[in-house]
Amino acid sequence: MALNDPTLRNQVIVLQDGYSRQEDGDESTMRANCTCTLVRCRDGTNVIVDTMTAWDGEHLRSLLGEHGLGVEDIQVVVCSHGHSDHIGSNYLFQKARMHLVGACASHRDLYMNHFGSGEQNEELALDSNAEVIVRRSPGHTLSCVSVIVDNSQLGGRVGITGDLFERSEDIDDESIWKDAGSESEKLQRAERNKMAHICDFIVPGHGPLFPVTPSMRSKLKEDASSA
Repeated sequence: MALNDPTLRNQVIVLQDGYSRQEDGDESTMRANCTCTLVRCRDGTNVIVDTMTAWDGEHLRSLLGEHGLGVEDIQVVVCSHGHSDHIGSNYLFQKARMHLVGACASHRDLYMNHFGSGEQNEELALDSNAEVIVRRSPGHTLSCVSVIVDNSQLGGRVGITGDLFERSEDIDDESIWKDAGSESEKLQRAERNKMAHICDFIVPGHGPLFPVTPSMRSKLKEDASSA
């Protein structure tokens, strides 16, 4: 089929589910790695979101190979924020036209003025159809971003949110996302509520993709209102 065929959908493919857990027997340390996601846009653009640790490079090559892609086939790298388990394998993607780490966009030593306005609602389209966009989603860090995918194969809008959500369980147990660190709990509550109301599915920072239910939306709206 031709690229941009209206029957095609943008493909959201979780390459590896992330995790975060306290290290056994040591309350001062934890084990964590991010959820890594591939977006295959229907215009032919390939986007990788959050690249795991620097020790995962060969594993990530292998995961992409399972989908018929090499690292040179990735046009855009998006890291939801700058923590090491989300940016570690960025070095693989030297053919990409842009690396986004949080709201900071660059190519080699050239830094671009995307998100330069500082406006909360500023967005950046990654594909020619403007169906795959990046937007600010501060909270976990103040420079966090999320990728939002419309016209997905899942039948709804997908938010790839980094650590705005740790995993689905943190909706009922807010200590999960708080304990992971938050530079602004008030902003994070507001952004969690906003994301849940515009998305049908969430890819969190450290767990599997989950559908957003009405009860989740109600809980997150209540949390944001009480902040």
